[in-house]
Amino acid sequence: MSSLKGKLAVVTGASGGIGLEFCKALAEMGASLMMISIDDEPLHEAAAAIEETYAVPVYPMTLNLCDPDAADRIWSYLGNLNLDPYILINNAGIFSFAPATDTAPEKIEAFMDLHVKAATRLSLRFARYFRNRGSGYILNMSSMSCWMPMPGLAMYSSTKAYIRAFSRALHYEMRDYGVKVMVACPGGIATDLFGLPDNLKRLALRLGAIERPERFARKALRRMLKGRQQYINGLTNRLAILFIGTLPTWARMQVKRRLLDKGISRP
Repeated sequence: MSSLKGKLAVVTGASGGIGLEFCKALAEMGASLMMISIDDEPLHEAAAAIEETYAVPVYPMTLNLCDPDAADRIWSYLGNLNLDPYILINNAGIFSFAPATDTAPEKIEAFMDLHVKAATRLSLRFARYFRNRGSGYILNMSSMSCWMPMPGLAMYSSTKAYIRAFSRALHYEMRDYGVKVMVACPGGIATDLFGLPDNLKRLALRLGAIERPERFARKALRRMLKGRQQYINGLTNRLAILFIGTLPTWARMQVKRRLLDKGISRP
């Protein structure tokens, strides 16, 4: 892993899961951190632990990224402390498994505000700054589900598909200016985002169906620093994209009838 001593990384969704593992790996490389999360207490606990363990400056900021002025407030925070960002990781996300028509209106808005509006505003704000300086990295978190128009995942997969398409285009727009933009499209990761019971997580890990977040974060960072434009973890996941993309309608309807119609999950 390259040294990032003296560089500042801004990470959203930083209080747990993949976001926290990104922060740990970056701190291990010497980077200082601006950690952003809506969860105030876990955020400050995680920030204090990283600062103590890795002896790097850490700046926690409690913020709801769905707020329209969130990007402006982040930029003001950086300016007030005279901080010079070098890396942006748009990691914050939400998930639900339910029919779109049964999903609460506020959850629908949150999907669009967080995955589309916030990710776009932050990416563009940092991309302009990095372009003017001639260097910088942006890593946006999509999902393998962006290739999966499956019942129950309408809002999650469609907004993650936007992140992928937007990030791929931004990669080419920024390439001539020395700015590297990568989108990560992970398959299953052993975090609490999807609500899997611990026993199923352990089984899935043993079978190789999901990956530990710390391992994924390190591999994603390595590829980002090499200037890659996209990262999909694991050969199984890359092959699954081809399989899932060719599923016939009857197979998708079986998912709907056996899972959604039986009500295994609701918003």
